[in-house]
Amino acid sequence: MEKPYVVGIDLGGTNTVFGVVDAKGTILVSDSSMKTQAYPDINDYISTLCNGINAFVEKVGGRDKIRGVGIGAPNGNYFSGCIEFAANLPWRENVPIARMISEKLNLPVALTNDANAAAIGEMTYGAARGMKDFIMITLGTGVGSGIVVGGNLVYGHDGVAGELGHVIIRRTNGRLCGCGRTGCLETYTSATGVARTAREFLENRKDDSLLRQINPDTLTSKDVYIAAIQGDQMAIEIFELTGRILGEAFADFIAFSSPEAIILFGGLANAGDLLLKPIQAAMDKNVLKVFLGKTKLILSQLKESDAAILGASALGWEAKELS
Repeated sequence: MEKPYVVGIDLGGTNTVFGVVDAKGTILVSDSSMKTQAYPDINDYISTLCNGINAFVEKVGGRDKIRGVGIGAPNGNYFSGCIEFAANLPWRENVPIARMISEKLNLPVALTNDANAAAIGEMTYGAARGMKDFIMITLGTGVGSGIVVGGNLVYGHDGVAGELGHVIIRRTNGRLCGCGRTGCLETYTSATGVARTAREFLENRKDDSLLRQINPDTLTSKDVYIAAIQGDQMAIEIFELTGRILGEAFADFIAFSSPEAIILFGGLANAGDLLLKPIQAAMDKNVLKVFLGKTKLILSQLKESDAAILGASALGWEAKELS
C-alpha cells in the first residue's frame, strides 16, 4: 500500500517546528514548542526531536504510513545531508543530521537549506505558484534565501549555494556576524539585526523613545515593531534603515537572476509597510534601469511555520531515492 504521509522538519536558529503532512499538503499534526538553542549537545537535540516525531507517527497510524522525512535547516546541504557550520545554531561543526535522524527513526531522510525548503513550500502552495524564477528571503534569527531559476532551486556544485544573507553589504566597520565575517546582510536586516540597530540608536542618540523603557539587553525586534506602530520616531527610523539596506541588496540580487518576484517570509516580514515601503523605494532607486518595475515585492501567503514545514516535507516524498 502507498505510504500516505511524510514528516517535515523546520530547524530554525530559535525554534524547531515539525509535523506530519499528507499528499495534499495538509499538516495533520505539528509542534512548534521545541527551542533549538536549548540543546547544545546535538545528540540530546536529536533524541528529543525524534521522540516528538515518533509520538506523532503513532497518532497517524504508525511508521508504515510514513514515506520519508524532509528537513529544512540553516546551511543544510542537499547533497551530503549535513549541516555545515551554521552561524546561528548551537553546533558549529559539520553535523550529519540526515543520517543521525534516519538511524534514530529508521526512515529515509533528506535535507536542504531552510530557506530553500520555504521556497519549495511557497512554490507548491503559496505566492510563488506558477512562478519559475523568484527569490525567497527569510527574515528570522538570520537572513536566509532560496533562489529558484527556471523552476529549479539553485544548489551550486556543492549543495550550499544561495547564502544571500552572508553577502557583505558593509565593507568598512561592518558588524561582526556569527559566520565569523563582518558586514553581512543578516547582521543588519534579521530580527536580531533590528534589535542590534535599536541598541546602537539608543546608545548614540539622546532623543526620547518608547524603546528607552526596555532593558537594552532584552530588547527584541518585536519591541521595535510595537513602538513603531505607536508612532515612535526612533523605531520608525530603525525600520526605514533596515528596509533601505534590504532594498539596496535586493537591487543587486535582481541583477543576478532577474526574478519575477522577491517573496518575504518570517517574523520580521510581519512588519508590513514599515519594512516594505523603504525596501521598495531603495530597490527602485538602486536597480539597473533595464530591471526597473519588473520584479514584484510580495509577502508569503503561507502561515509563519507552514512554508518551511511544507517545503521540507516535499523532500520527504523523494527521501527514499536520495538516502
